[in-house]
Amino acid sequence: MRRSRAFIPTTKEAPSDATLPSHKFLIRGGFINQQGAGLYNFMPLGKIVLEKIRAVVKEELDNAGCNEVQLSFVTPIGLWERSGRSEAMGKEMLRIKDRHENEFVLSPTNEEAMVELVKNRATSYKDLPLNLYQINTKFRDEARPRYGLLRGREFLMKDGYSFHSSQEDMIREFDLMEATYKKIFTRLGLDFRVVAADSGAIGGEGSKEFHVLANSGEDTLVVCEACDYGANIETIFDAEQTDALNEKSYEELMESKISKRCSCGAELHFKKGIEVGHIFQLGTKYSAALEAHFNDENGRAKPFEMATFGIGVSRLVAAIIEQNHDEDGCIWTSATAPYVVNIMISNIKDASQVKLGEELYEKLKASHVDVMLDDSKERFGFKMKDAELIGFPYTIIIGKELENGLVQVYERRTKENISVEMNSVYNKIMELIK
Repeated sequence: MRRSRAFIPTTKEAPSDATLPSHKFLIRGGFINQQGAGLYNFMPLGKIVLEKIRAVVKEELDNAGCNEVQLSFVTPIGLWERSGRSEAMGKEMLRIKDRHENEFVLSPTNEEAMVELVKNRATSYKDLPLNLYQINTKFRDEARPRYGLLRGREFLMKDGYSFHSSQEDMIREFDLMEATYKKIFTRLGLDFRVVAADSGAIGGEGSKEFHVLANSGEDTLVVCEACDYGANIETIFDAEQTDALNEKSYEELMESKISKRCSCGAELHFKKGIEVGHIFQLGTKYSAALEAHFNDENGRAKPFEMATFGIGVSRLVAAIIEQNHDEDGCIWTSATAPYVVNIMISNIKDASQVKLGEELYEKLKASHVDVMLDDSKERFGFKMKDAELIGFPYTIIIGKELENGLVQVYERRTKENISVEMNSVYNKIMELIK
């Protein structure tokens, strides 16, 4: 993409209500803009990041044998009444009526709809197991939408649902999805932890959360670095936070009650996390309520054993920046950067700079590198500040040193700037990004 053709409306100021780095930098960097309370539009850069995350999620799920579908965003209220969740979801579930006074909901999740899809279509144990997923829009009417993409009302989510003939097979799939999620978050370049969690309104007997570690995280985690133990602090105690305790003092009280040693003997640590994934063992909670059955080997009708698996795809956009930023802006991981390489022509009036920039741009494009050519007429200082704000992993600076046959390669994460011979810069970049 040429910067002269790109729609990247960067700004110097962030909205007054933007308190988190991701909220500030995603708006200032021209990735998103706010449409209303908890509602955000994805502009070109943000859309590219979103699609890169979606592609990684889809590839790993497909490799694990999952089937992608797309369900309607709007579902009849009757489905939720039959499962008993129409009231349990409370005011977060937005209800609407059509011209005939029929009531619907904007889906916050899709257990009921997916059961209805499979019901009477997978009728035998021979049709199982099944794992169906979608990456689709969800809506939750948050009472206090805040923190940008981390707590919005409309969001993009991957939600998957598996159907089994036995509890043992459901647990096998649950373990497979845990391993698959670990692959996804590792590919995205994230430092994360898997912790025991509460099932909440979704229900079921067992669940695990996936948290991106970040100081701004709302959840407090207890983790052991020597073994796989990890838990959300909320699951360790039955006590509820009361009005007499503010958030900080409640966490301090809980931390004081927890042993400093793991059962393996190693020291336990408290960390802050942003929940980006959650997997649940549902059992027959939904299949029994919605009378969704299959015939077993003996011809007897049984409710499906189920599990469900979620990833906050749009939430990940913000979580990546919460973990990867500095005072100057975003620091994207290689797998999620909208453009991995930015070629900056310092003086657009210098024909030799333009010529080299164009040559490198075409060569990198031919090598399937996501590359931006900054051929704008802005001053060098402005271009450099924008490059840091946006967070390109590597910027090739074509400037005055070209007279000596040299260009600069700037690495965003380390802020290291090295001089490279103009004839070697392509090979150097390919070496850095591999």
